[in-house]
Amino acid sequence: MKEKNGAGPAKRRRSMGQTQFLAFGFFVLIMTGTLLLMLPFSSRDGRSMDFLGALFTATSASCVTGLVVADTWTQWSLFGQLVIITMIQIGGLGFITIGVYVSILLRRKIGLKMRGLMQESTSALNIGGIVRLAKKIIIGTILFEGGGALLLAIRFIPQYGFLRGIFYSIFHAVSAFCNAGFDLMGHTGQYNSLSVYYDDWLVNLVIMSLIIIGGIGFVVWDDISKKKLHFSRYLLQTKIVLITTAVLVFGGGLAFYLLEKDLLMADMDTSGRILSSLFSSVTARTAGFNTIDTGALSDGSKLLTIILMFIGGSPGSTAGGIKTTTVVVLFLFVNSSIQRTYGVNAFGRRLDDEAIRQASSVLTINLFLALGVSLVIMGVQNLSMSDTLFETFSAIGTAGMTTGITRDLVPLSRFLIILLMYCGRIGSMSFALSFTQQKRITKVKNPMEQISVG
Repeated sequence: MKEKNGAGPAKRRRSMGQTQFLAFGFFVLIMTGTLLLMLPFSSRDGRSMDFLGALFTATSASCVTGLVVADTWTQWSLFGQLVIITMIQIGGLGFITIGVYVSILLRRKIGLKMRGLMQESTSALNIGGIVRLAKKIIIGTILFEGGGALLLAIRFIPQYGFLRGIFYSIFHAVSAFCNAGFDLMGHTGQYNSLSVYYDDWLVNLVIMSLIIIGGIGFVVWDDISKKKLHFSRYLLQTKIVLITTAVLVFGGGLAFYLLEKDLLMADMDTSGRILSSLFSSVTARTAGFNTIDTGALSDGSKLLTIILMFIGGSPGSTAGGIKTTTVVVLFLFVNSSIQRTYGVNAFGRRLDDEAIRQASSVLTINLFLALGVSLVIMGVQNLSMSDTLFETFSAIGTAGMTTGITRDLVPLSRFLIILLMYCGRIGSMSFALSFTQQKRITKVKNPMEQISVG
């Protein structure tokens, strides 16, 4: 028997929009990883991880966050670690990008629908050249992660032996490039992350470089590869991303140095302070590693970290957050309003009004999600406001940094953090739009009436 209006199964499948498809794809990835991590041989002790713990870990890996309820090295066997790093790689690049590249290798035709999904997944500005962009993303990822792994091997092979050193190098290179923050340093102390390397220039510079490269966005990669070092010829997005990234990295590093040089970094030499400050600034941009004790940061440094986590990386990258372009667009809009100028302008170009609307929506949705979940968690658990806000903003920004309360969260709190990580990866606005089947066009406008604002 046919359904009403002929809405059969085929039509329902076609009605799934791009944002819904991407959201569903990440859901499938997370659930697959959850089931694999629940297998007894995924755990080092041979005992199955409970469903919520496995779900939390799978979500954190797939959404390249880094928050964990169990130390990665202590809890997971080699198989479990391989499952985690595979989810990180797929989640960082996006399953659509990998799927397109596999289709290219198999010489299959890339249809318009797949190209549209690829554009949505990478936040590309145009659908033209999207297949070529997929090739650049995969090849670039192999080169950057491979180069990073080779450099890290210089340090890790002498310390851990050849095979273990190679595995550690690859694992941390992939985790850093994908801004995931998972590490295998639990043998030096659970949840220590990279703290034993706080003054190691090689490890710090390699990890920071991978985080920044992965976080500037694939569209920026493509633009730089085409126009080389001709800054004036770059796309407006590329200019904004590069300048904002530099300001946040070095400005944040200077702020951390001034806030912690006489406190947490008091016993370090100048070299250690500089490295720790820069690393703290870079990793807060959704990477999740740490070389100093995050829980011991001063209140000023915690607030600075929350701000950096909330901003995050850039569109179409492996990083999360509301994105650098969102912050710049809103800043320029406010500046334009104060100066009473026509339109929002940057580098001799005027921004589209739609970009301003989207930036406002993204900021509002993310802010209210993080604050709302914080209120609920503090309502069900006796946790401090600073630690709770740090945790929720870390989750929504897929930053993966924590003051140490992640493993103390009750089931409801863990589920809410899982939801924030998921929203942070696919985009909170995209998550909201995934519940909308189609645009609703208003044919008749209501009468206008003024209200006072501000």
